[in-house]
Amino acid sequence: MSFISNRKKFFLTSLAIGLTTAQFTFPANTEAKTVKSKDPFTISAPSVDYKKGIKASVTVTPGKGNKGMETVVFQLINGTTPITQTAVETDIKKAEKFTVSFNASNPEYWVKVSVVSKYNGNFTNFGSSLAKPVNNAPVTLRIMETTDVHTNLLGYDYYKDAVSDTVGFAKTATLIKEARKEVKNSVLVDNGDLIQGTPLGTYKATVEPLKKGEVHPVYKAMNQLGYDMATFGNHEFNYGLDYLKEAINDANFPYVNANVYVKDKDNNPNNDKNMYTPYKIVNKTVYDESGARKTVKVGYIGFVPPQIMDWDKAKLDGKVVTKAIVETANKYIPEMKKKGADVVIALTHSGFNGDSSATEDVIYQLSKVKQIDAITFSHTHKVFPAVDEKSLDALFKDSEGKVLPGVDNAKGTINGVPAVQAGYGGSNLGLIDLNLQVVKGKWKVVNSQSSTRVINDKATGYKAAEDPAIVKAVTADHKATVAYVNTPIGTTTAPIHSYFALVQDDPSVQVVTSAQKWYVEKYIKTTRPEYSNLPILSVGAPFKAGRNGVEEFTEIKKGDLTIRSAGDLYLYDNTLKAIKIKGESVKEWLEMSAGKFNKIDPSQTEEQTLLNDKFAVYNFDVIDGVSYQIDVTKPARYDEKGLKVSDANRITNLTYDGKALDLNQDFIVITNNYRASGGGNFPIKNSEYIVDSADENRQILMDYITEVKEINPTADNNWSIAPINSQVNVSFTSSPNGAAYLTENSKISYTNKLNEKGFGIYKFNLTAE
Repeated sequence: MSFISNRKKFFLTSLAIGLTTAQFTFPANTEAKTVKSKDPFTISAPSVDYKKGIKASVTVTPGKGNKGMETVVFQLINGTTPITQTAVETDIKKAEKFTVSFNASNPEYWVKVSVVSKYNGNFTNFGSSLAKPVNNAPVTLRIMETTDVHTNLLGYDYYKDAVSDTVGFAKTATLIKEARKEVKNSVLVDNGDLIQGTPLGTYKATVEPLKKGEVHPVYKAMNQLGYDMATFGNHEFNYGLDYLKEAINDANFPYVNANVYVKDKDNNPNNDKNMYTPYKIVNKTVYDESGARKTVKVGYIGFVPPQIMDWDKAKLDGKVVTKAIVETANKYIPEMKKKGADVVIALTHSGFNGDSSATEDVIYQLSKVKQIDAITFSHTHKVFPAVDEKSLDALFKDSEGKVLPGVDNAKGTINGVPAVQAGYGGSNLGLIDLNLQVVKGKWKVVNSQSSTRVINDKATGYKAAEDPAIVKAVTADHKATVAYVNTPIGTTTAPIHSYFALVQDDPSVQVVTSAQKWYVEKYIKTTRPEYSNLPILSVGAPFKAGRNGVEEFTEIKKGDLTIRSAGDLYLYDNTLKAIKIKGESVKEWLEMSAGKFNKIDPSQTEEQTLLNDKFAVYNFDVIDGVSYQIDVTKPARYDEKGLKVSDANRITNLTYDGKALDLNQDFIVITNNYRASGGGNFPIKNSEYIVDSADENRQILMDYITEVKEINPTADNNWSIAPINSQVNVSFTSSPNGAAYLTENSKISYTNKLNEKGFGIYKFNLTAE
């Protein structure tokens, strides 16, 4: 037997991956045994071992045989390109085993074995075939994710009544079609928060509600793109179960959710029945790198934050219950594998949080659940993986700004599990490319790469065009919404904006708290007069303060106020609640809000950033009706998750009616259903509902403006950051547009510099005079 080596010197970096033995593909997907064939030879018993280099072996059995010598050719292939090959020339008289080793260990490489006569040494057309070739060609499966679209179907900002480059599902559709064309095999999923979020969502839910049989605008758009699966976000439940059912019944793709159950009231959690289909296993036809047709059983499972029972208590209580995400995953994932799922994709409407005890944002813990092959996540409107580690959101980093252990931004994995989060409003498309091979008879993910693509790439100048079919499908609904939101309801004597609402008292918050107090005062007078002697406080937060990018701030010009203006000031579909609490809880409420600020070291002269990016802007509550200062030289008492982290007291000079706040005094505090039901984990003790209204805070604001007719947007400066008795250098970020509203005597100044995300950098003079 002679040995012909056509092997190039090829030294490749080994990937740290625990592969064992990968099987070849057989003709007609037969088992690893001798197959009767009309060819002169049959190749059987193939295997490839990736433990030390790449070691391939086969058994070649003669049928009718071949006159003269034949050559067994082993090719190492990357994608569809042979990169090296080894040939063994011999005269095969009986079944014989052949083994070849390659100096490479990349699990994406695959091996093809052929038997030929007249071998010529070429990489293609290297001889006359004598046997059906076998290979272990991998399958690449692309997962495409959209999430948190929030009815941003077109590139349009309803609050500014202007075109937007940063949102729009019609633009995401263009990215989807481009990404789909690039690969042989793909699936498309949506991770929820579809039907709520802009005036379009509100219009179709409450102004001109969906009629039976009417297709919701989001599904008019999505039905054109061939979605494979979707799951629910928490905002899907804002309008109740009946509305949700009517909305999704026209989706031409299925939904899965595993942790919402029917409320059966028997106090036995072991027999609870799922409200929705918990998971689906779908036979997906795919094509491997050699072009052979295969079947991969793709399992999809969906999860939603269990806190929907708090946030939408009025709509869900007594009808459904929820269970913890990780607990539910541990229950169902093994069941899915047992039922044959080759690949398990966890569609999880939850964000990333480094705290292992978190129950809302649980992706860190979920990534440790065995047998999950990929995670699409959402909820916090972040992007993962980011362009680079510097751009990665603070939620993925520790207090020193270092990426948390287990988070690989370059590869897009969390604790080794491929994962992706696609931002907000259609701004990004999430991609996970899985490389699959058959290992010990089962499909296995041997490599992956996650990435995101943005509809408006400022680095390259690329802007995705709107898909014309999507635009056509939703234009009528869009125009009706625009007409609705431009309905005049009053006027404002000055501009209203939220550019500095995180660092000083602000009219954009005060107009909301004033409207809420106006409503509750009337309510108590007519409905609950027994509480007429209790002082009323009103809570507001700057909902639009850059959470979803530099464009997301409120800015309303002097002149007409419209329904659109009310939506700009109050972003969410919350309902008004008023609770009775003690002064002690008022103080702790404010201490929690004060966690929005970083600790400022008064002895340091170098620049210090004021705002804690991990602390959500919608949790920065301002309480009107009391006066107070925030001492940012002290550590925060609570972190962004509501956990007490120190005994410090940042809230100083807290007064009511000119006197120190009595911690035992009763107050009526106006807020919304989210906060009153525990949203944000604020330390509110022993609360009692005084007003449990079904009226939306935004509608109350609209009614208030309509009644008073003219708004004079001023802040009463009831709160401020306490001056610091040293020369500190403090900065914060906001929109560059805020610079136009700075006055000569302002303690805020603009540096004319931008950070990497396009936010303007401002200085704040906190030095005591």
